[in-house]
Amino acid sequence: MRPRPPVQGRGIVSGTGLIIAGLTATLLALIVPIWSYADRPTDDGRGGTADTLSTGSAAGTDAGAGTGGEDMLTQYGVLSALDRDFVFKVRLAGLWELPAGRLAQARGTTDAVRTAGRHLVEGHTFLDERVRGVAAQLGLPLPDQPNEQQQAWLRQLRAARGADFDRTFANILRLAHGRVLTLVAEVRAGTRNALVRGLADDADTTVLDHIRVLEATGYVDFDALARDLAASASPPASVRPGNGTSHTHNTVSGW
Repeated sequence: MRPRPPVQGRGIVSGTGLIIAGLTATLLALIVPIWSYADRPTDDGRGGTADTLSTGSAAGTDAGAGTGGEDMLTQYGVLSALDRDFVFKVRLAGLWELPAGRLAQARGTTDAVRTAGRHLVEGHTFLDERVRGVAAQLGLPLPDQPNEQQQAWLRQLRAARGADFDRTFANILRLAHGRVLTLVAEVRAGTRNALVRGLADDADTTVLDHIRVLEATGYVDFDALARDLAASASPPASVRPGNGTSHTHNTVSGW
């Protein structure tokens, strides 16, 4: 009997099957990790994940607290508690310094006092528009009236007349601007938020301009000013500008 020839096709089929099986296993090994990582939150680059950080606006936070509170991630950068407090206080500044400036324009007995009043009105009209825009973009609430200290200062200005008004205006406003200058510098130096950084730039320019025109009135008592600024970190005390009129002050800032 003649021997049967070997079946060549069976070896080919068997070898092809092994190759296909190997390729399939390799593809599965590559695809499965991709699926699993696609379902994971992405790393935010700060040691956490995007799912664990606040994003978007900062609505609902206590912007005027000034202490405590968590950093918030916005599309403009991290927003700190100090940033929120700064935005809040820029708004407060306009609420009392705008009417103070108008009083100086109307009651000032010298051109220098009236000029200082005009600078206050122009500067805080600009800053108030800026801060309302920044707050809207960040979702921050803003005050709609001055605080108690600022209202007391306005009452004092409204009660003054003549040269007494000029001295009271120059000293109260110069003290307030001297206090807030350090806050502006601290925020500008350390903020990680682009909107707050721009607002701090504008506030710095405005505050320095107001300091110059207030000093140009010739009514600022620099000895009393130095004492009052040194006492700013102390419990509330009586502040006596050059005319001897007392008023209490906010130990944090004039804003």
